[in-house]
Amino acid sequence: MNLYEFTVTTIDGQSESMETYRGQVLLIVNVASKCGFTGQYTGLEALYRSYRHKGFAVLGFPCDQFAHQEPGSEAEIQSFCSLTYGVTFPLFAKIEVNGSGAHPLYKYLKKAQPGLFGSEAIKWNFTKFLVNREGEVLKRYAPTDTPEKIEDDLRGMIELSDGDR
Repeated sequence: MNLYEFTVTTIDGQSESMETYRGQVLLIVNVASKCGFTGQYTGLEALYRSYRHKGFAVLGFPCDQFAHQEPGSEAEIQSFCSLTYGVTFPLFAKIEVNGSGAHPLYKYLKKAQPGLFGSEAIKWNFTKFLVNREGEVLKRYAPTDTPEKIEDDLRGMIELSDGDR
């Protein structure tokens, strides 16, 4: 399997092939609205707005597997993200990232980039995966790694023209 063979469900219930994102640099994140890291939405949105015209997208996958920190419906999640953080990057339907019910995309991401000591388990909300334009999962970031910290790696993958940033 490769990244582009997976199908995901958008936050408004539509089926979407990951093929839609072929050729883009991606930051795939399991998100939650009631987490100590929820403020990272601001930085994620800033990255998206800064680099989307260069072929970059943040993909947010709400997950309620960690201390029930994403209890809302998809409509509530979308409203919260939009009204509280001005999120415009793509959000998807709530998924599981661990266990037997883990979404196939997340099974793939975790196998491609295991965590500390080779563990595939996602430890908490806002774990991030950086994917290059060829669909290769290059790096996994801990929840404590802020979007601002990730920007240096991102810049190295995106061709910036003079005058950017």
